[in-house]
Amino acid sequence: MQLDEIIDTLEKIAPLGSAASWDNSGMQLASYNTTVHTLAVCLDPSPAAVQRAVQLGAQLLVTHHPLLITPRLPVALDSFHEALSLLFKADMALYAAHTSLDAALDGPAGWLAQELALREIQVLEPCSRQTGPLRGFGCVGDLPEPLFLDALLAQLARHISLEGARLSGLPMEHTRPLKRIAICPGSGSALVRIAAGAGADIFITGDVKYHSALDAPLPLLDVGHHSLEEEMTRRFALLLAERLGGVDVHFLPSTNPMRPVMPADACKPVLENPR
Repeated sequence: MQLDEIIDTLEKIAPLGSAASWDNSGMQLASYNTTVHTLAVCLDPSPAAVQRAVQLGAQLLVTHHPLLITPRLPVALDSFHEALSLLFKADMALYAAHTSLDAALDGPAGWLAQELALREIQVLEPCSRQTGPLRGFGCVGDLPEPLFLDALLAQLARHISLEGARLSGLPMEHTRPLKRIAICPGSGSALVRIAAGAGADIFITGDVKYHSALDAPLPLLDVGHHSLEEEMTRRFALLLAERLGGVDVHFLPSTNPMRPVMPADACKPVLENPR
């Protein structure tokens, strides 16, 4: 399939007009290859992920996170330089669907709302540059039946790792059922007050900072930046495999860079630090 046809499919799922104004979604690196037989999809364009894509013989790597949010010259021998070097040597194109994919709540970004069967879904922060019923960042909706926290956690654990998950914000009683759920993949703490204003009983997101947790007017369940977006990206790959007939699509799993501390780990060298 021609590269421009694949880009067109990507941008039907994750339109660039939905991306945040500060973002760097879209084409990251061009290549001389115009025909794509093998496509790799992953969360981060780390050197390890690029190397796996090279081993698969991919002509295109599609990632969720871009190489950089703010472009800069590769003047340091760091992971950015290494990833670029591998991509250039393989003549592999790189495309990032970052906030353009985050805003596709009627697609992969809404996977958890779909799994929880949320009803009457509303967007927390609609796109400023493109309107649509489910285009924006974060969502809130009602469960079919109220759930206690333990039951909600059990449902989440079917799909993502809860290792390192943290509950913060407004204290909650474990005996109080939850009905209205707000969700934002990645780092959604900027939407905490919007979620509270929408009547959410709990907000599920990642990267909740200390002061956001301290001042939050509702309970926050921080499951980490990696878990929700890793699953979103996996489902993005499945959707691309459905829509790109004749292209061999591979999802490249990644490891959460945030690891729990164990006493024996303190002296171990860090072999890789993916962005």
